[in-house]
Amino acid sequence: MSSPTASSSRRPPRRNLLALFGPTASGKTALAGVLRERLGAEVISADSAALYAGLPIVTAAPPYPARLVGVVPLEENVSVGEYQRLARAEIDAAAVPLLVGGTGLYFRAALSSLELPPPAPAERRVFWQAEVERLGPEAAHALLTERDPAAAKRVHANDRKRVVRALELAETGASLAPERDALWTADTRLPTMIVALDLELDELDRRIDARTNAMAEAGAAEEAARAWARPLSATARKILGLEQFATLPLAEAVESVAQATRRLARYQRKWLRRMPGVVTLDGNRPVEEIADAVVALGRAGERLSRH
Repeated sequence: MSSPTASSSRRPPRRNLLALFGPTASGKTALAGVLRERLGAEVISADSAALYAGLPIVTAAPPYPARLVGVVPLEENVSVGEYQRLARAEIDAAAVPLLVGGTGLYFRAALSSLELPPPAPAERRVFWQAEVERLGPEAAHALLTERDPAAAKRVHANDRKRVVRALELAETGASLAPERDALWTADTRLPTMIVALDLELDELDRRIDARTNAMAEAGAAEEAARAWARPLSATARKILGLEQFATLPLAEAVESVAQATRRLARYQRKWLRRMPGVVTLDGNRPVEEIADAVVALGRAGERLSRH
């Protein structure tokens, strides 16, 4: 996959990074829009769905320019490692970078100093997919146990996709379970202030329902149907709302998407509690007030503070 900017292999400039996390519908997009204007920041998305082109309604793309939004064709797969390289390039290219997202693994990959392994060559991916299929779940997992016992403890035998990935990594001398999981340490590639928005679940659910209905009114079903009729990669097919809006009656699609989004929001809140060094702010305040608090934190020199 081609990168929209130059390679990130050069030494990163010594600048501070502001990173904004939170569950879906917590107000990240609106807050980032205000901070973008106040700070002259360039927003860089850490959202696995927003990467894909042609789905601004379904993916709730921001109404202002943002990097890594709508840049990947729907027929292409994207790995976390590929996203990390794209995100680092965009962060390094921005004068005032503002990382914004709710996909926890993408968010941490962009921040971390850990270099994620590149995707396996296509022929080795095909080989291991066929091998796991030939061996069956138990034998394939036994092979993984022999080659990478730590990874085997993390992966269930029936999780075919992760077994394949673990075997690919073991073949190259890497591991799905590295000795030091730098993604979940306070270590960051650049000096970083991480701010998160959070809300009570009742209010979060209300916002999710309102946003899902607004998506439907804006034409999400038509947008999704056009995309669903095209060749889609495995990762594009997982975009929340795409299949539902494309294939279900509208009322059923709205209910299904809202329910799935509520589950996602709870999962994102678990990621938030796991993330080290986060300044958590109440997302139920007016966006201008939250922006004031973020700017004040920056002026006070906050960096990777506590929850």
